[in-house]
Amino acid sequence: MSSSVSAVPAASADRAACHFGTALEFETDCADVFGAMSSAQQDFVLLDVRSPELFAQGHVPGAINLPQRKIVDVKLRDYPDATLFVVYCAGPHCNGAHRGAYRLAKLGRPVKLMVGGVTGWVDEGFALARADTA
Repeated sequence: MSSSVSAVPAASADRAACHFGTALEFETDCADVFGAMSSAQQDFVLLDVRSPELFAQGHVPGAINLPQRKIVDVKLRDYPDATLFVVYCAGPHCNGAHRGAYRLAKLGRPVKLMVGGVTGWVDEGFALARADTA
């Protein structure tokens, strides 16, 4: 008798590699963002797509606040077209980062989502900045 885990057989290794590789084209995690920013290898712009009020209460250090509804061409004109944007919101219970990523993609911009958002950042033990200390 199979468990509920194995009741549906796992994909082949080739299909699994394709699936998970594809997922990494769309996502990054808090530890990778922290590592890149800490080692001066930041080759992306980090966007906090929450409201200015939530941003002020605590955000990832170095993030730029651009609420997802305000992601429009004119706000991005200072960034070269090939700029990679990494977006985040409150956490897995929020789809603001997905909405922001969608808007960026529709504008033809490279984008990844930082899975976990602020919740994931704090869960990893990383500090948040406040608007008055950023």
